Amino acid sequence: MRIPHVALIAHDKKKIDMIMFVKENIGVLSKCELYATHTTGSIIEDKLKLNINKMLSGPMGGDLQIGAMIASSKIDYVFFLRDPLTAQPHEPDVSALLRVCDVHNIPLATNIASAEAMIKEIAMEIEN
Repeated sequence: MRIPHVALIAHDKKKIDMIMFVKENIGVLSKCELYATHTTGSIIEDKLKLNINKMLSGPMGGDLQIGAMIASSKIDYVFFLRDPLTAQPHEPDVSALLRVCDVHNIPLATNIASAEAMIKEIAMEIEN
């Protein structure tokens, strides 16, 4: 069985939500190869002691780095907790990441409800 490769990204106002989500699902996510944008990954590593492969921060190109990994079939799932109420200076990069997920048919969770549904799928994949 191939280990699922999972990307974790969170806008600033969603980082606490991401930490709580990862903490609640650490049993599943600890069995995955994890990738994250730099700030999100650093916080997860510090708070939860998980090993995270960190890219650049989102505004510095981290979203695009993860997008390139998706295009190269190196990411299986993306958890991207977005802040829909705050304009992002790197919005074109965010749009590109969402588009590449759609183009390559990669499951993408952009809020906690969809993240909770997707983590169940990953758990079943790991069990089988």
